Amino acid sequence: GNKLKAVNPCPKSWAKKPRMSDFEKWLNKSLKLLSFRPRSKKEILSWLERKKILPTLQKQIISKLEELNFLNDEEFVKWWIEQRTIFRPMGRRRIEMELKQKGISGELVESIKYQVSSKDEIEFARKAAEKKIRLWQNLPPDKFRQKLTGFLARRGFSWETIKDVIKEID
Repeated sequence: GNKLKAVNPCPKSWAKKPRMSDFEKWLNKSLKLLSFRPRSKKEILSWLERKKILPTLQKQIISKLEELNFLNDEEFVKWWIEQRTIFRPMGRRRIEMELKQKGISGELVESIKYQVSSKDEIEFARKAAEKKIRLWQNLPPDKFRQKLTGFLARRGFSWETIKDVIKEID
């Protein structure tokens, strides 16, 4: 007769993959995090700490990421400045503050002075002010100046830059 042949319910393709080491697992997760946007060394370290990764493993992961050039604070600073000047214009003071919060060394933060000139900063302030000018154009002049000054100050522009931009508008 008709005998049923025993079939292995788990084909060979389902065989267990070799287990990834913790190092590989967290390196891959770190790479995934870095795929969304560049990060500073401190950001990755803080993230690994929140995940309760052992300090020795943290060091190994950071070293590997640096070796592969996925973690580079100098490149991160350039990227951050670009983001803050093109997509959401901000002044040097605000950019410096944000970079310090991201754990960037004082030396690298100082380099912003050479990457963003005062002429650039006035241009960024103008760009930041554009939408607000349209929004507040019907306000009384003193109220308008007050709102624009506060807005630009919160964006980290120097008083000198703010005065120049407001002078241009008046």
